[in-house]
Amino acid sequence: MTDREFFTFREYMKKEEGPLTASMEDYLEMIYRLSKESGFTRIQDLADALNVQPPSATKMVQKLADIKLVNYKKYGIILLNDEGREKGRFLLERHRTIEEFLLLLGLKENVLEETEKIEHTIGPQTLRCIADFVHFLKSRQDFIDAYNEYREKIMES
Repeated sequence: MTDREFFTFREYMKKEEGPLTASMEDYLEMIYRLSKESGFTRIQDLADALNVQPPSATKMVQKLADIKLVNYKKYGIILLNDEGREKGRFLLERHRTIEEFLLLLGLKENVLEETEKIEHTIGPQTLRCIADFVHFLKSRQDFIDAYNEYREKIMES
């Protein structure tokens, strides 16, 4: 095998670094969620949704504006531009895919926390495979039932 050269977690993450940090992704995803119906959101709504203080939300929104993903003027509304909307849609879909996968696996506690941990470290190829697997499982209830029955048996022993 040629890809057996090991690195630390930090080094693997450096290879994946893009323009957005995990926190920026969280903010962008939430802006997308909050903007879906009205087309915009506000700092207070964003801060409340992410359980942060408004000054922290303002600082991050300004960073997102600096890299041209949102339009924001101080004390105004937050609007996603086309690129921000596209990226936000992707981030929400990634979140939902991982969450659905964990639920199919039978995770019952801390699903949101586990989803958040995974979504910022998963590569595009792995995400695509998980999405395909989730869609496959959803089309085969018999597989889901067999898996759940198997889990019940091993939990009893």
